[in-house]
Amino acid sequence: MTNPRYKRILLKLSGEVLMGEGGKTIDPAVTARVAEEIAGVKAEGYELCIVVGGGNIFRGLAAAAQGFERATADYMGMLATVMNALAVQNALEQIGVDTRVQSAIPMQSVCEPFIRRRAARHLEKGRVVIFAAGVGSPFFTTDSGAALRAAEMGCDALFKGTSVDGVYDADPKQVSTATRYESVSYDTVLSKNLKVMDASAIALCRDSNIPIVVFNIREHGNFAAVLRGEGVSTVVRNEQETK
Repeated sequence: MTNPRYKRILLKLSGEVLMGEGGKTIDPAVTARVAEEIAGVKAEGYELCIVVGGGNIFRGLAAAAQGFERATADYMGMLATVMNALAVQNALEQIGVDTRVQSAIPMQSVCEPFIRRRAARHLEKGRVVIFAAGVGSPFFTTDSGAALRAAEMGCDALFKGTSVDGVYDADPKQVSTATRYESVSYDTVLSKNLKVMDASAIALCRDSNIPIVVFNIREHGNFAAVLRGEGVSTVVRNEQETK
């Protein structure tokens, strides 16, 4: 293992990471490429669990803004995360990675219910565990679900795979002079509203002392490279560690 500081990792993926060109909701080729990134890290000996968002299929907040009752919209969004979790599981198992999906909303016909001790046992046996349906309650995002599961599972870090290579002081897609942080504190992220994850997720990671590593998972081999200390990323951590 190249970086023993991080042994057990939670990977947070946005649902949009699975999308293909032309608005394809779940692109099998894209999902297979993401699975290869995950398999590469798993092969290096890390214990790995995953949370996938559902924004490529349904966004509860957006639906609520259009007139859906908020709780109902959020439950629909949770179901979308289950679909994405099953898609990632399928892609991983096609390349020989043993995987389990656990849902915060019980649906035994398609996956296991979330049971923390069972999930820990899966990790100990070398399986990848994918957590679906957020926290199982409305009014919480999958960011909050990722932070919660990372804390429950005793993860050493939360890796957020996005389409940008870290945290910037402005949107790099809109501001050409935006500067990327190498390291930034939880409190700075919250005070400057840097849009890394929602505020409750950042606060939970801060209180649990779980560093958040933001990197571009669309770049081939970048997940493993960041773990080796070679790739480009931003680490969100305690103020003392950023100096």
